[in-house]
Amino acid sequence: MPSFPNSNFAARLVERLGENSALIESASGQTFQAAEIFGYIAGFASQFLSAGLRPDDRVVISCGVNPESSLPYLGAMYAGIVPVLLDERTHAASGDLICEKTHAKAAWSSKPVRWEWLRKKGFARFAGLCEPCSPDSVVSCSRKEEDLAALMPTSGSTGIPRLVMVSHRNLISNTEAIVRSQRLATDEKAMLIMPLSYCFGASVLHTHLFQGGGVVFDSRFMFPDKVLQAIDKYRCTTFAGVPAVFNILLRRSNLRSTELPCLRRFLQAGGALGPERVDELRRTIPGAEFFAMYGQTEATARISCLPAERLNEKLGSAGIPLDNVAVRVVDQEGHQLEEGHIGEIQVSGPSVCAGYFDEPAATQTKFCDGWLKTGDLGYRDKDGYIWIQGRSSDFIKIRGYRVGIAEVEARVGAVPGVCECAATGVQHPEAGEALVLFLVKEAGDEDGATSLLERVRQALPSQWTCTSIKIVPELPRTSNGKIARSQLQTFA
Repeated sequence: MPSFPNSNFAARLVERLGENSALIESASGQTFQAAEIFGYIAGFASQFLSAGLRPDDRVVISCGVNPESSLPYLGAMYAGIVPVLLDERTHAASGDLICEKTHAKAAWSSKPVRWEWLRKKGFARFAGLCEPCSPDSVVSCSRKEEDLAALMPTSGSTGIPRLVMVSHRNLISNTEAIVRSQRLATDEKAMLIMPLSYCFGASVLHTHLFQGGGVVFDSRFMFPDKVLQAIDKYRCTTFAGVPAVFNILLRRSNLRSTELPCLRRFLQAGGALGPERVDELRRTIPGAEFFAMYGQTEATARISCLPAERLNEKLGSAGIPLDNVAVRVVDQEGHQLEEGHIGEIQVSGPSVCAGYFDEPAATQTKFCDGWLKTGDLGYRDKDGYIWIQGRSSDFIKIRGYRVGIAEVEARVGAVPGVCECAATGVQHPEAGEALVLFLVKEAGDEDGATSLLERVRQALPSQWTCTSIKIVPELPRTSNGKIARSQLQTFA
């Protein structure tokens, strides 16, 4: 394949595609080998350009958990056009708003949708796969490192997603650093159950294709055993998920009786998975390393990674910063703190993005002098490992004392019989604020709801005023699998 002497991330990725790399969606059996991937990327680039789009124009890509949406995403970037990623499960409500906000001149989805704003403007609407092109017929658009590569939505776990301006430099540097931190080989194949509109999902695609490996898309995680069977069938070496995914595997699947001889690693991000669950997972699949990671969309994807060989020693840590990322911890006045002292975690380096699209005030608040203010509170130990204590907004004051939501959820989540826990705060006439807990019971717990509630209350320190503990069939979640904290207040 030809060489690309520019910083276009999609062109760099295409250049590194291996001879055996493939995108496979296990439910439908679709397979795209390396040459086909390049042909479709070139085909989408040609399709967008033929419709009148030019470099730096924007096209909305409605992303599902399937290979189809990855191809127009990379095809647009290859042509210098900026893909705006949107979760297909939410586009009915926000698609037109995103199109209007970004002044998009086209949109793509796996199936035809109306896209009223585009229709009124007379702009292009695409659906499904394009006609592949000969790789030699479309030349990648030359891009500088600082040029905008994509607009990626934040997770939206605490509010309405913003669009982060991700540059080609951000993608290249973060992808290369993740590959090094996870020791990815050239024969890797990842099982991907997340859409590309989630930066975690996009980073799994980027890193595995960048190494010349493959990705298997499977949208059937509502039936976790089907995904486990696909991991084995397609000989996947990597499985990635948020905490809820691993809780489901441990409690609602046949993970313990499923052989996964090719699996080399678990990747976990999107919040903290309880240490007890990590230990249980490692005992269940001892042949797979476990990598706990920490990241934000505003830092492209990953900020830190806990090396698998340090897991026993540093269990519960978010790991050490990637090798091209600088991390500091500061107090409320912005002064850097020594090791062991809790403050806000801030990040700098080539993975940190330029800001939010068309939101200068929010950008100024979040990004300052090259540093990303994560909003996460934590500290670094003597070895440089990051320990996250919660978010600055995830604390409540009970009788004058600050109580971290993350600490509450970790403590309650360790109670026998609790599969998952989410906590929120409510106003209280005496305590100022008090806790409300939402629990998902473990499958097979025979002690009954009353006994479980008693165990939970006994696990809570006496000074933690708790007004209500509710057992629910499942926790409210965003489309990315994170707890939808804004909805908890409604239920409280």
